[in-house]
Amino acid sequence: MALIVQKYGGTSVGSVERIQAVAEKIKAFADGGDQLVVSVSAMSGETNRMTALAKEIQTVPSLRELDMLLTTGEQVTISLLSMALQQIGCDAISYLGSQVQIVTDSEHGKARIKSIDDSRIHASLDEGKVVIVAGFQGVDEFGHITTLGRGGSDTTAVALAAALKADECQIYTDVDGVYTTDPRIEPNARKMKAVSYEEMLEMASLGSKVLQIRSVEFASKYKVPLRVLSSLIDNPEGTLITSEENIVEQAVISGIAHNQDEAKLSLIGVPDKPGIAFKILKNISEANIEVDMIVQSVSAREGLTNFAFTVHRNDFNQAQSILQTVCDDLGAIGVQSDDKVVKVSLVGIGMRSHAGIATQMFEVLHNEGINIQMIATSEIKISVVIDEKYLELAVRSLHSAFELDKE
Repeated sequence: MALIVQKYGGTSVGSVERIQAVAEKIKAFADGGDQLVVSVSAMSGETNRMTALAKEIQTVPSLRELDMLLTTGEQVTISLLSMALQQIGCDAISYLGSQVQIVTDSEHGKARIKSIDDSRIHASLDEGKVVIVAGFQGVDEFGHITTLGRGGSDTTAVALAAALKADECQIYTDVDGVYTTDPRIEPNARKMKAVSYEEMLEMASLGSKVLQIRSVEFASKYKVPLRVLSSLIDNPEGTLITSEENIVEQAVISGIAHNQDEAKLSLIGVPDKPGIAFKILKNISEANIEVDMIVQSVSAREGLTNFAFTVHRNDFNQAQSILQTVCDDLGAIGVQSDDKVVKVSLVGIGMRSHAGIATQMFEVLHNEGINIQMIATSEIKISVVIDEKYLELAVRSLHSAFELDKE
């Protein structure tokens, strides 16, 4: 008998029919003798609908009251799923995050889990019940309802699995696993049997939307085996996300991630002296704009340097305005900006023991006539910024060159 934590997202519970289908899937596990704890999201579209309602009332909604509002979405799905299980003869009980004491800090809208009291869940499991817990939410030490931010239901599931010392945490989504790249761009993309926490963290941070970063960080920290599966089709294997040492055969490159939300800003002709990077980025940071890749290069003029960095496209206009002010203050030559760029990245723990990966990547892009604007590397990742019109060509060419379509 295994203790399994499962998570079902908004698409999986988006209608009564889908909730009933999820109930049948859960019952099959329970009938097989497993103990089940299930975390669910609000029905698809419900969180956006409630947020829009709040903004009709209050232009900038109170974060505390918004948390109170948004957590009702999960309350609907946990009760409906519990009813659906009871209807087919599977004993179940639903709990809000506050009822099982998922204690968080007091940062409304982006709270972090501090502790979980697992006694109530264990008591219900010992009574033979399937336990349904509302994802995305908790309660702070003052009793205020909080939400965990984007991907909060994934985080809830992984945190529950860690607290309960579950045998596995299964994340059910609308995809049946983690692929070597986006199948919508490369039809030959292959579903991976296993990927390491480290690789999954890189892929999530580089644009892969399968899992949220926080949930993978949590799983890595507490060594929770994660499995990504589809709630819409039968595929019991999915993709296992686990420790590097548990992966039998490690490919040199595991996957290709891409991010289309990039924008590039460059300050041209800045005085080349100590502290210049701080002066350029200080105001960007104070505006709460996150900087991704950074490149500093020598200018054609002696004593000057060029400084380029990327930001999220949503922050592009604000960052551009700030940089223009910085340009004037520093007496730089000018600002260049481009919101039509993308980031393409190779990810693989095998890079640690294989030389020449960067060279091969650059050769492939050169052969396709794709200019590399920026480069960033880590121990298991190589990222390049290129013109967005070359995205599909770059991904397909690299996928083929590194033979990711093969086992």
